[in-house]
Amino acid sequence: MNKNTEAINQMREQNYEEAARLFNEVIEEQPDEPLGYINFGNLLVQLNENERAARFFEKAIELDSKAATAYYGLGNLFFEHNDYGNAQLNFQKAIELGLEESDVYFMLGLTLQNQEQFKFSLPYLLRATELAPNDEEILFQYGLSLAQSDSLKDAENVFLRVLEMNDEHSDAHYNLGVLSLFKEDADKALNHFEHALRIQPDHLLAANGKKNVEELLKEN
Repeated sequence: MNKNTEAINQMREQNYEEAARLFNEVIEEQPDEPLGYINFGNLLVQLNENERAARFFEKAIELDSKAATAYYGLGNLFFEHNDYGNAQLNFQKAIELGLEESDVYFMLGLTLQNQEQFKFSLPYLLRATELAPNDEEILFQYGLSLAQSDSLKDAENVFLRVLEMNDEHSDAHYNLGVLSLFKEDADKALNHFEHALRIQPDHLLAANGKKNVEELLKEN
């Protein structure tokens, strides 16, 4: 087992001090190789030392302008600081350089969502669902972007698929409740809002939806 692999294993086991020691040795032994800097950057992210992490990712890119995972690391740091424009640029660069993992497509989709570019987020979130078909959160976010893009039938189908994976997904129930209101099916909407509240009693949006539907049903 080489030191990089050993250090990654130590990091996964939350032995951060040992991981740092090993990554530091890797960098000292191979100062012109970007991988050590990328891995050390990832470790620093785990430790919430984001400014230092950014410097390690930037050093990796300085050594290799095609280090896709370094751009991905920087994208995550920008995203955490709500700098969605720069996050988008770095995620796009990582994809252009061949990083074909669900996480980078998902994060680019979320970045576009946060800029209210819902239709532009769709192909990236769709690709993320293809790469991670069993990830309910990726699928849910894809459904949200469909709903925000007025593709309501497609959004409904996606939220139902989320519930097939996890019937206790309160936000999927809530959004199906909202979609049911668009279809003027108040009883179905109420059922979904009640499901959401059973799962998550402090779900304020579902509570508000339930209250509004109950008032509507009383009027009728």
